[in-house]
Amino acid sequence: MSKIAFVTGGSRGIGAAIVRRLANDGATVAFTYQNSGAAADALASEIGAAGGKALALKVDATDAAATRAAIDDIAKRFGRLDILVNNAGVLHLGDVSELTLDDFDHTIAVNVRGVFAATQAAVAHMKEGGRVINIGSTNAERMPFAGGSIYAMSKSALTGLVQGLARDLGPRGITVNNVQPGPVDTDMNPAQGDFAKSLHDLMAIRRHARGEEIAAMVAYLASEEAAYVTGAGLNIDGGFAA
Repeated sequence: MSKIAFVTGGSRGIGAAIVRRLANDGATVAFTYQNSGAAADALASEIGAAGGKALALKVDATDAAATRAAIDDIAKRFGRLDILVNNAGVLHLGDVSELTLDDFDHTIAVNVRGVFAATQAAVAHMKEGGRVINIGSTNAERMPFAGGSIYAMSKSALTGLVQGLARDLGPRGITVNNVQPGPVDTDMNPAQGDFAKSLHDLMAIRRHARGEEIAAMVAYLASEEAAYVTGAGLNIDGGFAA
């Protein structure tokens, strides 16, 4: 039986790699996007042409009600939900004197509140074997450069959230975990960008990850093989936090 997956922020970068991998593994994947409509449609078409199933949904990541409604609609359409991947995220960088309360609130709305809202909606439709997988960041454990205070805080918050949710949902056979990437080669953080070398100098494996490498860890956590893994923060960061 094909699994039903829901991925937030799935049109580009890490999210698109996750959508492709889950679809390639046989899941029917619904994914959200906000501004990248052309990329989302292209991704859904690409997966369909390859024989997979993907649905692109325009949802504002800051709108918890819209996210919940989208999850409820997908679960109703397919009769259940098996996998939730909370990938949508925002990054506001700046000195503490420059960051605004709007930056702070937006970060919390997407990176923390949005994760909780989506999870709360999704687990209402999950049975034993359900999987909740958050895309956090290695910056939850190490922030070695200036300007990342509220981003690091938001990703650290997921640690506590995951540990608590793992306790709540363990008796139902639902696992909850964080995947914590280091630098990943995307449009927003290119491997050849001006900032890349300074990041590589902090790492044991001195390169950006490929989106497919992050997606592989997500696929593992979504699989039956990972039934005993819950409440964990799994770094895939080239030794950034080592």
